[in-house]
Amino acid sequence: MGELMVEKHVKYIVSIEKKKDDFASVVMEHLRLNGAYWGLTTLDVLGKLDAVNQDEVVSWIMQCQDQSGGFGGNIGHDPHLHYTLSAIQVLALFDKIDVLDIEKVANYIASLQNEDGSFSGDIWGEVDTRFSYIAICSLALLQRLDKINVEKAVAYIVSCKNLDGGFGCTPGAESHAGQIFCCVGALAITGSVDHVDKDLLGWWLCERQVKSGGLNGRPEKLPDVCYSWWVLSSLIMIDRVHWIDKKKLADFILDCQDKENGGISDRPDDAVDVFHTYFGVAGKILSYYYYYCCPPFCMIYLLQCNSHFFW
Repeated sequence: MGELMVEKHVKYIVSIEKKKDDFASVVMEHLRLNGAYWGLTTLDVLGKLDAVNQDEVVSWIMQCQDQSGGFGGNIGHDPHLHYTLSAIQVLALFDKIDVLDIEKVANYIASLQNEDGSFSGDIWGEVDTRFSYIAICSLALLQRLDKINVEKAVAYIVSCKNLDGGFGCTPGAESHAGQIFCCVGALAITGSVDHVDKDLLGWWLCERQVKSGGLNGRPEKLPDVCYSWWVLSSLIMIDRVHWIDKKKLADFILDCQDKENGGISDRPDDAVDVFHTYFGVAGKILSYYYYYCCPPFCMIYLLQCNSHFFW
């Protein structure tokens, strides 16, 4: 893993839980379940998941569940598909899916599918292809994809494909690397990736690499460590990852580390956070395995690494 500061990143992740009263923690209270997923998955990828008390984490997660079957971002918060996926992912991480009433959770997710095949994130009705991915991913993990109309879900995602080969959040919306990850991931899960124009999309994605080696989410934007994951994994899914410089990307990620206190930032010299630490570590390891190993091995590794939050 080159110069990835493993022990310092582990120390940083573990320290976050002890700072519940500081400003950053308070303003992110509504995202705590997502934060738990980012941090715990980072520990798992680094082989340090034993640094936390799994029983305490599982108990807290179950307290975040709403009577509807969905999960909120924290105890007492409204349920949303996003937090529901994070809950499922963390429980899968600990091999604790059996604590769930799977039918109840699956019914909650399925209830948010709309007539056109799209998904709302919650009862308030916002529609986004991120939610299509999250619903499909969640149900795949629960082995309950039969709860939804997969054909309509796929058709809606395909309707969000643009002339540049990318995908937007809704039909006609601008292509974005994060949305592309969600759409390609959902199509891959459902066995529908043949709807993707791999060469056209691959070209758009490889153009996201800038001179520093980092990747951006859209044309003319600054690079951001999180796109190391969104873009790289999308390129792997369409077998076009050889179109970017993995070594330069890995070096960019390493430059975003806080070498004294641990953690990874969005770009060099910015403040670190758990979100970018997670995606930085995932992107660095992914680029390492693809750079030094054969493509088939990398895909196997990718699937194993993401069995807890299958994209």
